[in-house]
Amino acid sequence: MISDTPTTPYYAVIFTSIRSAEAGEDYAQMAREMEVLVKNQPGYLGHESEREALGITVSYWESLEAIAAWKNETRHLLAQQLGKEKWYQNYKIRICKVEREYGF
Repeated sequence: MISDTPTTPYYAVIFTSIRSAEAGEDYAQMAREMEVLVKNQPGYLGHESEREALGITVSYWESLEAIAAWKNETRHLLAQQLGKEKWYQNYKIRICKVEREYGF
Protein backbone atom coordinates (compact mmCIF):
# COMPACT_ATOMS: atom_id res chain seq x y z
CA MET A 1 0.00 0.00 0.00
CA ILE A 2 1.24 3.52 -0.79
CA SER A 3 1.24 5.92 2.16
CA ASP A 4 -1.08 8.90 2.04
CA THR A 5 1.45 11.63 2.82
CA PRO A 6 0.68 15.29 3.57
CA THR A 7 1.49 18.31 1.46
CA THR A 8 5.23 18.75 1.03
CA PRO A 9 7.67 19.36 2.56
CA TYR A 10 8.11 16.43 4.90
CA TYR A 11 10.94 13.94 5.51
CA ALA A 12 11.63 10.37 4.40
CA VAL A 13 13.93 7.84 6.04
CA ILE A 14 15.03 5.14 3.61
CA PHE A 15 16.25 1.97 5.33
CA THR A 16 17.86 -0.50 2.92
CA SER A 17 19.11 -3.83 4.28
CA ILE A 18 20.28 -7.34 3.56
CA ARG A 19 19.33 -9.81 6.26
CA SER A 20 21.70 -12.38 7.66
CA ALA A 21 20.94 -16.09 8.00
CA GLU A 22 20.52 -15.54 11.76
CA ALA A 23 17.41 -13.39 11.26
CA GLY A 24 14.72 -15.84 12.36
CA GLU A 25 11.46 -15.66 14.28
CA ASP A 26 12.94 -13.20 16.79
CA TYR A 27 13.56 -10.82 13.89
CA ALA A 28 9.99 -11.21 12.62
CA GLN A 29 8.59 -10.65 16.10
CA MET A 30 10.62 -7.48 16.59
CA ALA A 31 9.64 -6.21 13.12
CA ARG A 32 5.95 -6.61 14.05
CA GLU A 33 6.56 -4.81 17.35
CA MET A 34 8.35 -1.93 15.61
CA GLU A 35 5.49 -1.56 13.12
CA VAL A 36 2.98 -1.14 15.96
CA LEU A 37 5.26 1.11 18.00
CA VAL A 38 6.17 3.49 15.16
CA LYS A 39 2.52 4.19 14.38
CA ASN A 40 2.19 5.82 17.82
CA GLN A 41 5.36 7.87 17.48
CA PRO A 42 4.77 11.67 17.35
CA GLY A 43 5.50 13.03 13.88
CA TYR A 44 5.14 9.66 12.10
CA LEU A 45 3.24 9.97 8.81
CA GLY A 46 3.36 6.45 7.35
CA HIS A 47 5.65 3.93 5.71
CA GLU A 48 6.08 1.56 2.80
CA SER A 49 8.10 -1.63 2.94
CA GLU A 50 9.16 -4.48 0.68
CA ARG A 51 11.48 -7.39 1.28
CA GLU A 52 12.97 -9.95 -1.04
CA ALA A 53 16.74 -10.45 -1.04
CA LEU A 54 17.05 -6.69 -0.50
CA GLY A 55 14.74 -5.02 2.02
CA ILE A 56 13.65 -1.41 1.64
CA THR A 57 11.47 0.47 4.09
CA VAL A 58 10.66 4.14 3.57
CA SER A 59 9.10 5.92 6.54
CA TYR A 60 7.69 9.44 6.41
CA TRP A 61 8.03 12.08 9.11
CA GLU A 62 6.92 15.62 9.91
CA SER A 63 10.36 16.79 11.06
CA LEU A 64 13.98 15.91 11.69
CA GLU A 65 13.22 16.11 15.42
CA ALA A 66 10.55 13.41 15.05
CA ILE A 67 13.07 11.21 13.23
CA ALA A 68 15.64 11.72 15.99
CA ALA A 69 13.07 10.88 18.67
CA TRP A 70 12.20 7.61 16.88
CA LYS A 71 15.89 6.74 16.49
CA ASN A 72 16.30 7.13 20.26
CA GLU A 73 13.11 5.32 21.35
CA THR A 74 14.08 2.61 23.87
CA ARG A 75 12.71 -0.49 22.09
CA HIS A 76 13.88 0.84 18.73
CA LEU A 77 17.40 1.21 20.17
CA LEU A 78 17.29 -2.49 21.11
CA ALA A 79 16.11 -3.41 17.59
CA GLN A 80 18.98 -1.38 16.12
CA GLN A 81 21.51 -3.13 18.35
CA LEU A 82 20.20 -6.59 17.47
CA GLY A 83 20.17 -5.63 13.80
CA LYS A 84 23.85 -4.75 13.93
CA GLU A 85 24.78 -7.80 16.01
CA LYS A 86 22.85 -10.54 14.24
CA TRP A 87 19.98 -9.67 11.87
CA TYR A 88 21.67 -7.77 9.04
CA GLN A 89 24.68 -8.47 6.85
CA ASN A 90 24.65 -4.76 6.11
CA TYR A 91 22.29 -1.81 5.94
CA LYS A 92 22.17 1.85 5.00
CA ILE A 93 19.93 4.66 6.20
CA ARG A 94 19.26 7.76 4.15
CA ILE A 95 17.33 10.77 5.40
CA CYS A 96 15.77 13.02 2.77
CA LYS A 97 13.59 16.09 2.64
CA VAL A 98 10.67 15.53 0.27
CA GLU A 99 10.07 18.77 -1.55
CA ARG A 100 7.84 17.54 -4.34
CA GLU A 101 5.65 14.53 -5.05
CA TYR A 102 3.23 13.47 -7.73
CA GLY A 103 1.41 10.36 -8.82
CA PHE A 104 -2.01 8.93 -9.57
